[in-house]
Order: sequence, then structure tokens, then C-alpha cells
Amino acid sequence: MATDDALPLYLQIAEQLAQLIRNGTLARGEKLPSVRELARQHGVAQTTVVQAYHWLEDARLITARPRSGFFVAARPVSLPEPSTPRPMRRPREVSVDWLGQRILGRNQPEDMLSFSSGTPGPELFNPDRVRRAVVRAAQRHRNLLCTYPSSAGHVDARRALARYAVSLGCSLDPENIVITGGCMDSIALCLRAVTQPGDVVALESPTHFSFLEVLQGLHLKALEIPTHPRNGLSLDALQLALDTQPVKAVMVVPTLSNPLGSCMPQAERKRLAQMAARHGMAVIEDAIYNDLAEVDEMRRTVKSYDTTGHVMLCDSFSKTLAPGLRLGWLEAGRWTDKVRAIKDLQAGGQSAVLELALADLITQAGHAAAMRQLHVGVAARMDEARRVIAAHFPQGTRVSDPPGGLLLWLELPRALDSVQLHEACLARQILIAPGTVFSTSGRFRNCLRIGVGGDWSPAHLEALRTVGDMATRMLRGQRQAA
Repeated sequence: MATDDALPLYLQIAEQLAQLIRNGTLARGEKLPSVRELARQHGVAQTTVVQAYHWLEDARLITARPRSGFFVAARPVSLPEPSTPRPMRRPREVSVDWLGQRILGRNQPEDMLSFSSGTPGPELFNPDRVRRAVVRAAQRHRNLLCTYPSSAGHVDARRALARYAVSLGCSLDPENIVITGGCMDSIALCLRAVTQPGDVVALESPTHFSFLEVLQGLHLKALEIPTHPRNGLSLDALQLALDTQPVKAVMVVPTLSNPLGSCMPQAERKRLAQMAARHGMAVIEDAIYNDLAEVDEMRRTVKSYDTTGHVMLCDSFSKTLAPGLRLGWLEAGRWTDKVRAIKDLQAGGQSAVLELALADLITQAGHAAAMRQLHVGVAARMDEARRVIAAHFPQGTRVSDPPGGLLLWLELPRALDSVQLHEACLARQILIAPGTVFSTSGRFRNCLRIGVGGDWSPAHLEALRTVGDMATRMLRGQRQAA
């Protein structure tokens, strides 16, 4: 297995084992080689292996048993997965209310224990690596600080993104790539290029709150399509919608959808690209979480199956590299010229120095190792959260089990009102996201999205236990009242 020789030996060994654990080669509960045996296999000192095992323990991927050795940590108790919602018959006007805006990242008090974030906290990134790349770019290209940037982005950055896109299964022309101010900026540009106010846009249900904000801002109607918690958007339901409604575009997150964490099978991704071509409609694909997928196959995009230019690929590195760079990118297929024209008029370009710093980061030899470290840290948080949910939330709670990412979708017993639970938690300085903010219809009132991004500490685990205990007491009280 390939390693990054720039890393310390113990970390190289730890990351090899972490990858084997995450992809299932080393099963939960399986005994690992002894310290002596692993040291002999790798030709290193036993102290190096001990360091590697301690690192894996800290990541909660393995556990030590006295006088028995090291074992792959047991997976949290399996819970039933959430149900798939019923189809919505008609498109709906989008009206984003104050609740979603309060919950999902705007002006939250510093002392709030929040489960609203789907972005890794700074401790999961490598700020020094980013700082060094920005400093190098500023030193090598200081003249760019005194010139207006290209609207489409610096050519060297677009070439780096085209090379990166190969890992998503795509062969893209750098000339057709447009660098933007983030993934949502990319999505908004694509929507402006393919719709007019009043048009119908199909999207997953439940869906990302920010998608609803964009649709509202552009005066577009939302048609929610049932989405399976494991396999993603129902293409059969989408086909029925296309046959009965004037759908102009489809917004989809095939890998680790927000909030469900679902991953569309590759056969369905290919089918979606074919549907787009057959109906002459735009598919706007959000690939922001693709690099957090535990299985490489899930990183391949719908765009990789696109032969007619009907799939518009949008992405950024805010969930995997550096949110502070505020950079995204897109490839708009047959609408490339229109997207360029809109961006020229409305947005202009980003900082070329930051674009080149991004290009440096994603082409470094150590980038793959950084992604592996991020996977380990994220997976440890998800496992911790699922353990707490299994132990403390009401009986009958259903929980998603995404293959990566930072989001869990909880379906509570039907009698529970997640908005009331949200208000009760808020009084305890705990922030959770009720399911109603992920739909235009007020559905999912007994659902929650739990994000393990942002800060993460023992206090957060205790807060999650508190949420579960409060939900249990609320349910018991309602049943007694009935």
C-alpha cells in the first residue's frame, strides 16, 4: 500500500491500518498483529508500532485489552435506518423561515454547544499546511496582488482542478472550468444559467437548507423527490415528476447527501446522466462531500457519465481542506458560456493568489495523506455520536449510517416534535436542527439532523446524551398524558 514518505514512520503505519479498518478489510472486533509482529513486518522499532497503536486508540479505531492485545473497535450498536418520504405531488414556493437561519450557522453564541455544523472544525484540518501554501503563493506571485483577477480563475489553478477532477472520474478541459466563491456560489450560477423565475427545480427530500435559500432568492419553485437514506434520490419518482411537471433542472448530491448522508449507486448515477440527456434538462451536481466518502467508488460523479453536457458539476474544498479560502469551482457543460457571462456581470473573479495556493495544496504529494487523516478523525466522531444515540435516545429511534461525512439523520418516534425538542435544548445552550428546516412542506417534524463538524469535545458528547434523555422524557410525558 502506498504511503507518504514525508510522514513519520508511526503515522505511515497507523494510516495504513486506519484505511484497512475503514474499508472493512480489518473487521470490527478483529485482533491486530502484536507489537513485535508488526514491528518485524515493517522493519521498525517496537516503540514505533506502539506509537502507531496509540494514535489509532486516540482515533477510537482500535481498543487495547489487557493481556490480549489490540483489537479493531466494535461498531456502535446497529439501529434501523430512517424511512423514505412519500412523493410530493406539486412544486411549492420556497419560503425559508427564521428557524433555519438561526440554526445553521448564523450568529450563534460562542458558549452554545452546537450540532448544526457539517464542516470539520479547525482541529481536523491542518492550518499550518494551508498557511504555508498561501505564503508561498503570495511570495511567488506577489504581482497578482496588484492586478484584477480573471473572472474564470487563474489558468494554473484551473489546470490543477482539471487534474484533481480525474479522481472524480472526470476528464475536463481546464478552459471550461470556472472558479467561484464557493460551492453554493457555483450552484447559484448554474441555476441562473438554466432557469427563469417561476421555474420548477427538482431536488432531494429532505434537502440541504442552503439549497432552499438559493431557490427562494431566485424565485424558483421546489419539487421534492423522495430520497432513500442509503441509495439517494429515487430516479423512478424523478421520472414520474419529469412526465407530469415542467421540471427545468435537478439539484442532487449523489455522494453523502445533506442531510441524509446517502450515496447513489453508480448504475443510478449513469442512469441519471442518461435521463438528463433524454429530457434535455440540467442536472446540477454538488460534489462537496465526495472526498469524505470512505469508499473510493463513491467519489465518482454523475458528471463522469455525461456525454452530452447536461450535467453541471459544482464543488469546493471547504469541507476537506480550508473553508477560509472561500473558493469553489464548476464545469457547466453546454451552459459554460452562459455561466461565464453571468459571472462576468455579477461577481468578477476571486483572489488569484488564493487560487494558486489551492492549486498548490491539491497537487502536493501529501494531499492524499491529509485526506486519510481527515477520514480517521471524522469517522471517530461519527462512531462516538452513534454510540450515544443508541444508548440514550428513545426506543424506536432510526438513524442513518452514511459511509463517511459528518451528518447523521435521526427519525424519532412519530409522537415527538423535534421543533419543541429544539426549543427545550436551546434553553440548555444546546443547538440541534429539527427536520422541518430541510423541506418546504413542514415535513420531517419528528426528525433531526446531527452534525459532528465544528468543535467537538467531551462536553459535546455529554450534550448529545442530554438531548437523547430530554427526548425520552418528552415522549414518556406525552404517552402518560394520552
